Amino acid sequence: MITTTSRNQVAPVKTRLTAVADVKPFPDVKTLKDAIPAHCFERSMLRSFSYVIRDIIIVSGLFYSAVQLSQLDAPLYVTVPLWALYSFAQGCFFTGLWILAHDCGHDSFSSNLTVNAITGWFLHCSLMVPFFSWKFSHARHHRYHNHMEKDTVFVPHRKSEVDSRTEEPSVLSKIINHADADTPIIQICSLIFHQVLGWPAYILMNAGAGVNSLIKGTRFDTPRYKQSHLDPFSNVFTAGEAPFIALSNVGLLLTMAALYTASQYVGGWTVALAYGLPYLWMNHWIVAITYLHHTHEKASHYEAEDWTFIKGAASTVDRDFGFIGRHIFHGIIEYHVVHHMFPRIPFYHAEEATWAIAPILGDRYIQQKTNFFGDLWEAFTNCKYVEPGTGAQAGGLVWAKNEASKPKAL
Repeated sequence: MITTTSRNQVAPVKTRLTAVADVKPFPDVKTLKDAIPAHCFERSMLRSFSYVIRDIIIVSGLFYSAVQLSQLDAPLYVTVPLWALYSFAQGCFFTGLWILAHDCGHDSFSSNLTVNAITGWFLHCSLMVPFFSWKFSHARHHRYHNHMEKDTVFVPHRKSEVDSRTEEPSVLSKIINHADADTPIIQICSLIFHQVLGWPAYILMNAGAGVNSLIKGTRFDTPRYKQSHLDPFSNVFTAGEAPFIALSNVGLLLTMAALYTASQYVGGWTVALAYGLPYLWMNHWIVAITYLHHTHEKASHYEAEDWTFIKGAASTVDRDFGFIGRHIFHGIIEYHVVHHMFPRIPFYHAEEATWAIAPILGDRYIQQKTNFFGDLWEAFTNCKYVEPGTGAQAGGLVWAKNEASKPKAL
C-alpha cells in the first residue's frame, strides 16, 4: 500500500497497489479545504500567462523547424525520423497548451472570468477543440466524477451487462468496445482505435458518457447525432449554453481557414504534417491522461444511491510522467486527485495542495509511480468492466477480476 511519509513525499513502492475505499468515513470537503494553505487557491494571471507565452514561443519555433524540414532535400531515412521526432515534441507542447486552456475552463487560470473565457477559447480552438462545448460537459464530469449514470467520460460497463449478452460481438464491435476484446491482436487494434479516435468520438457522439448524463433525455432514447458537442441544440447542453457552442464552432472555422491560408504559402502536405501529426499525438495524450485518471484496479465507481462527491473525487489517480508530465503537461498527470476536489487551484499550487490533503485521505489516496505506457496497457487489458465490491470496498463498483477478460493466445 502507498503510504504518506511527509508533506512533500510519498514513500516509494515497487508493487502495484493503492487505495482501500470505505474503511472509515470519508473526510468532508471543509476538512480537506482547511488543510490546504490559503495561498494555494490564489490565481496569478501574470504567472499563468507566462506559461502560455513560453509554450507558444516553443510551438512557433517547432512550426518554423517543420517548414524548414519540409524543404530539406534528403532521403526518407533522414526525414522520416526527423518528422517523427518533431511530431512527438510538438504534440507534447500542443497538449501543454490544451491543459492551460483546460485551466481556463475551470477558472483556475486567473480570477478574471472574461480573460479565462477568451484565452481558453483562443487556445482550444487553435487546437481544433470546441472550448465552450468541452467546458460545459467537462464541468459535469467534475460534478459527477465516477458516477455510473451521470459522469460524462469513460463510464465503464457493468459485469452483469456483459454477462447478460445473448449474441457474440462482431470483430468490429470488439475493436470499438474493448470490453469484448479476447485476443492480443484485437486488443492492440482496440487500443489504437481508442487512442486515435477516442477524442473525436467523444466530441462528435458523446462516446463514453453515462446514460443519464444528458440535459434532455437519456443515452438510450437520444440519437447519436443529438449528442454532438458541435450542435448548439444538442441534448448535451442547455438552451442558455447554445450561443457559446456556436461561438466555439466559429473558432474551429477560423482555425481551419488559417490552416488553409497557411497551405497556400507552404503547401498542403507541409501543413498536414506540421499540424496534423502533432494533433494526433495530442489526441492520444488527452485520451490516455483522462482514461488513466479514472481507471485503476482500486479506483471505485458508484451507483447513484452510493455516490457522493468526495467518494468520486477520491477515486481518481495520481500517476507520474517524469519531466514531460511536470514541465510540459503542467502536472496534470501527477496531481489530479486534488484537482478533482478543488478544480480552481492553479496547477502550480497543486503539488503543495496534494501533500496537504494526502495524510487526511490516507489509504484512499491513490498514487502510482510506474511506467505510464505500461499502466495504459495494463488498465486497458485488465479493467474491462465493474462489479460490486466486497469487504473494505463494499458500496462501490470495482474492476472485475475475471479469467475471461484475459487475452487468449493467438
